[in-house]
Amino acid sequence: MKIMSLNVGLPREVQWHGQAVTTGIFKSPTAVRIRLRKFNLDGDRQADLTVHGGEHKAVYCYPIEHYGYWKKKLPGRDLPFGAFGENLTTEGMLEENIHVGDRFTINGAEVVVTQPRLPCFKLGIRFQADDMVKKFLASRRIGFYLAVTREGEIAAFDEIIPVTRHAGGVSIADFLRLFLTKQFTKADAAAIHQLYELPSVSDDWKSYFRDRLQNAGIGS
Repeated sequence: MKIMSLNVGLPREVQWHGQAVTTGIFKSPTAVRIRLRKFNLDGDRQADLTVHGGEHKAVYCYPIEHYGYWKKKLPGRDLPFGAFGENLTTEGMLEENIHVGDRFTINGAEVVVTQPRLPCFKLGIRFQADDMVKKFLASRRIGFYLAVTREGEIAAFDEIIPVTRHAGGVSIADFLRLFLTKQFTKADAAAIHQLYELPSVSDDWKSYFRDRLQNAGIGS
């Protein structure tokens, strides 16, 4: 596992459907080594901290393996690394084999997997297409967020080394499925209870799933 591209960008104002919108989704690859901090990378910021950024969403990772899919899905479109707003374009870290709570080191920094990325309308701005959010979510190729548990400097082509893996836990793919499913099974409830035990899962997500379980009559 490694970083194939390190991408950063500061918020900018763009026009979308006749309105000015400030967004940090535009990221560009950098060849320099950058400080990874608790809430973001040096040279990178999120525009709307109510839905982006924060301790549990400090770094967004997107698998390089998905770029081939999108090049077929979006023919003729230029797709440089960082096109999906990711900070780290990764290799060997697909949603099916990365689990919430997995810990990794990157050149001395330490990170933990927290949750999948749920796209907002600003992905549509990046691709100049209102239906891009729907396509992205339907593809299940959504990537994931990291929290930073130890700061350090990272760069493209750094190895991402496992420290703790939760192979029997909830994968990013399963987390997304739990979010999208209309009706929970008992197995789903058991998976959600695993999420409750992980400090890397935000209280907002725990409250969300607790409410849904209660509404389903399965219990919290």
